[in-house]
Amino acid sequence: MVNLASRAQPPLNFIAPALDTRVLALARWAMPFWIRWREHIRQVDVVNADGLVHLCQAFNAGETRFLLAFRHPSPLDSYCLAYLMWQAVPQRARELGIDLKHPVHAHFIYDRGIPLWAGDWVGWIYSRLGGTPIQRGKVDRQGLRSARQLLANGHFPLAAAPEGGNNGHTEIVSPLEPGVAQMGFWCVEDMHSQGRSERVAIAPLGITYRYLTPPWQELDRWLSRLEQANGLAAPTPAYVPGDSSEPALEQRYRRLYALGERLLTLMEGYYNQVYGTALSQASSQSGFGPGDGPAPLGDRLEALMNAALQVAETYFHLPPKGSPIDRCRRIEQAGWERIFRQDIVGDPPLSAVERGLADREAEEAGLRMWHMRLVENFVAVTGQYVRQRPSAERFAETVMILRDTVCLVQGENPYPRPQLGPQRAQLTVGPPISVSDRWPDYKANRKQAVAQLTTDLQTALEAMIAPAPGGL
Repeated sequence: MVNLASRAQPPLNFIAPALDTRVLALARWAMPFWIRWREHIRQVDVVNADGLVHLCQAFNAGETRFLLAFRHPSPLDSYCLAYLMWQAVPQRARELGIDLKHPVHAHFIYDRGIPLWAGDWVGWIYSRLGGTPIQRGKVDRQGLRSARQLLANGHFPLAAAPEGGNNGHTEIVSPLEPGVAQMGFWCVEDMHSQGRSERVAIAPLGITYRYLTPPWQELDRWLSRLEQANGLAAPTPAYVPGDSSEPALEQRYRRLYALGERLLTLMEGYYNQVYGTALSQASSQSGFGPGDGPAPLGDRLEALMNAALQVAETYFHLPPKGSPIDRCRRIEQAGWERIFRQDIVGDPPLSAVERGLADREAEEAGLRMWHMRLVENFVAVTGQYVRQRPSAERFAETVMILRDTVCLVQGENPYPRPQLGPQRAQLTVGPPISVSDRWPDYKANRKQAVAQLTTDLQTALEAMIAPAPGGL
């Protein structure tokens, strides 16, 4: 998410879920056209739709409550989920002779920040589709209560992304946040407290994307654009544009690596000069061997991310503890608290000078949050992703991450991303994980039970990644 706010604003209101069947019907009608022609997803394959059909059948019968925990590699995931629930599951149910209640749908949790950059209309649509928002960087009690109520008592199952946000990598699962596991145990608790017999489960859902035709020509064009933006002389490729032979992939990888290193060097210089950090800017000229290349770049990237987060944490007086994504969440919330303020709507109202100072504070908070936005782009970057398997998908994901970074540096909103070519999505429904069976463990040690369930869910999602072919 990109927060371009420069003025203090009233507190973020909670957007209550308000399912409207008319809006749902319109969305169901429009979705196939939108997903195919606007988002360029030409094909959606569902593996083990039967498993989700049977879960929905048990849900309708009052036997099971379940949470659909989906991978979140792309902003396109919401459209794939819509296809799954609105088309694939009902169609498969009819083939199996199972009569599911109409409509087949799912409530869902979304980041409250999305309407800030996508527009208020998105919040309105999400609300009418039964979505409930959550503020990620704090204990959002109202958001958690709403999600908990929907999981225990909603008319439909609940969908959530345990990664917390999309990481831009179809073949890497980011470390999961514990919220999904905790909500599962809360639902079991609610079933017991209400004297209900429904069992509670979490259904893992893997999502991967593949290009129907590898977009090598478009990737080459983007490499050239980014090289120019970073002050690199575009090399004359020794391969024909679109060539996917091993020599062409090797040269393309060298260009990508040189581009990443150049951008990293520029960013290191910026933080050294402006903020007095001591980041290494040593060039890794030997960086194309099988074992020594990506590691130095990966180490430098980790140091740069730490420095960028420390710039924001120092301003907001936050301790630098936890994973990079944990630190990003705390910085985001600290910034929001300075931008979305209760005193803006207080009584008596702020004076003109007080309001001006509040605007300056909000503007400064937005500038500091910019450092965190840079880090968000790289939380799943390893430095070895493309080298390990130089598929079109891995090239494209890395090029788009570099493109997003350049957009942020130039003060532009990187979303929506450009479409490189038509894709197909594969959705894999994993075996449900029973939360009810783990209730004794939860009663004995809540923290350990939540951590174990989160680990098992991570393992399940990672097992559903189907790697693309390719290798240098």
